[in-house]
Amino acid sequence: MHSRKRKSSDCLPGGAQTPPVLDLGLRRELFVDHALIERLDHATLRLHEPVRAGVALKIDRPWEGPANFGSVIIQHQGRYLLYYRAMTLTLDDDTGSVCVAVSTDGVLWTKPALGRDRRSGRPDANIVVDDAGNLLGGTVWLDTRPGTPEDERIKAVRSAPVSGEKHTAFQDPKGPKRVELWASGDGLVFRRLPARRQPTLVSDLPNSFDGGNTMFWSEAEHVYAFYYRIMSNTGQRSMARTTSPDLRQWSDPIPMTYGGTPPEQFYINNTGPYFRAPHIYVALAARFMEGRSAVTDEQAQAIGLKSARGITYNHDCSDGVLLTTRAGSTHYDRTFLEALVRPGPGAGNWVSRTNYPLTGIFPAGSDQMMFFVTRKYLQDSWHIERLLLRLDGFASVNAPHAGGSLQTKPLKVSGEGLQLNYATSAAGSIRVEIQDLDGMPLPGFALDDCPEIIGDEIERVVGWGKGASLGMLAGKAVRLRFVLRDADLFSIRFCP
Repeated sequence: MHSRKRKSSDCLPGGAQTPPVLDLGLRRELFVDHALIERLDHATLRLHEPVRAGVALKIDRPWEGPANFGSVIIQHQGRYLLYYRAMTLTLDDDTGSVCVAVSTDGVLWTKPALGRDRRSGRPDANIVVDDAGNLLGGTVWLDTRPGTPEDERIKAVRSAPVSGEKHTAFQDPKGPKRVELWASGDGLVFRRLPARRQPTLVSDLPNSFDGGNTMFWSEAEHVYAFYYRIMSNTGQRSMARTTSPDLRQWSDPIPMTYGGTPPEQFYINNTGPYFRAPHIYVALAARFMEGRSAVTDEQAQAIGLKSARGITYNHDCSDGVLLTTRAGSTHYDRTFLEALVRPGPGAGNWVSRTNYPLTGIFPAGSDQMMFFVTRKYLQDSWHIERLLLRLDGFASVNAPHAGGSLQTKPLKVSGEGLQLNYATSAAGSIRVEIQDLDGMPLPGFALDDCPEIIGDEIERVVGWGKGASLGMLAGKAVRLRFVLRDADLFSIRFCP
C-alpha cells in the first residue's frame, strides 16, 4: 500500500499553558486530525492511499445511460443496498431514475427485478418507486435511531423549490427550497410520510440541496444531522449543517467552514459517523476543480465522452479528498490537502464529475474497510469501483527508520488497558511512555519499562514490565509519549 506524506512542519509545539485534560472514555481516536496531538518530533501525519479492488457495478440496461451518478450504499438486514442515478441523454430524461443494486458481501452485486415503474415498462427494471408507482427522487439513508419502526428504517430525503419550479439534473432553481421525506422497510418501495411528519426545514442559502446531501442519526449528539450542498458567498460549492431531534423541527442551517489555501469546491460531502469511532464524522468529499482541464477535445472524442444538453464535460476535473469533523462542530478539518482518491491513468477519469466517492464506509473482513467511487462519467464505460483501506487507516502518525515521537495532550486515563492499531517494518518498533503533566515518566511506565512492540495488529494492548497495570492510573491526568521507528500508528483507545 502506497502512502503520501503531508507537507508540513514536523513539530507542533505545545502552548505556554497546559491545555485542558481530554476525557476520551473508552472511545477510539483516529489520527485524522490534531485533536490529541501536542507535539510531533521527526514524525508526520501521513495520508494513506486506498487499494483498488475491482469493478462493483457497470451499466448494462436500456434505462441506464452514461449520465449515471453513484449516490449511497447502506447496510441493512444482512445485505448492502447501492443506490445510483440512472440517466440517459434523451430529451425526456432530465432527472434520471433512482436504481438499486443488492449484495451480501459488497463484492458481487445484482440488480433486482422490481418491475414496478411505469416509465421503463420492463419487469426486470431495478428502478425504485413509491407505493403509487412514481419514481423516487433524492438521497436514500438508513435511520439508526433506537425505536424507529422497522418499516421506516430506510428513508429518502429530497428537496423541492418553494416556488414549484422543476428541479432537474441540469437546472437548479433559484430561491428557497424545502425538504421532504419518504420511508421504506425494504429499501425497494417507499411511501411519502404524512404532512404532519414532514420536515419544516426550508433553506434559502444559495444552491441548497443541489446534490450530495447526507442525513443520519448521530448517536454521539442524540440528534439527526443533515449536511447539504450550498453555494458559498464567494460563489463556490460548499456545505451547510443543521440538526433535529425528531426529523420535523430543524435548527437554523450553518455553513460549514474548512481550512485550505486556496479555497476549494466540494461537489458532494458524504459526511457520516465512522463506524469504529462514531463521534468522528468522516467526509469522503468530491473536490471539484472547475475550469482545470487535463483532456483535450481530441482526447474527449477518442474516449467517447458524451455531451449533455450541449455542455462539454472535459473542461473540469475532480478527485476524492478526506475531510473530517466532530460531533457538534461546524468546521471541517483539512488535515490533508492531498487527494485520497486520485483519478489515475487514462483520460477517462480526468473528465468532469468523475472520481466521486459514494456515501458509506463498511468493514471488509477483520482488518480492512471498503468504500466506493464512480468512474468515467458520461462514457459508456461508466462504473462504480470498490476501494479498500486498513481499518482506521485513513491516516497515521508515521516515523522513519531514524525514529520519531508523538506526545499527546493531557488525557484522563480510563479502563484497564491501552489499545493500539499499528504497523511496523521488521526493523521498526513502537514503545509507549506514560508521563505526568510535567512530562516526567510515571514509575513503572517509563519508556524502558515498555517492551518493543513490533508487528502489524488492529487491536494490540500495550504492556509494561514490573507488574504495572494501566488500571492503577484510572482517573489520573497523563500524557502519552509514543516513540516510533519505521512505524505507523493509526488509532488508540483506552479499553476495558
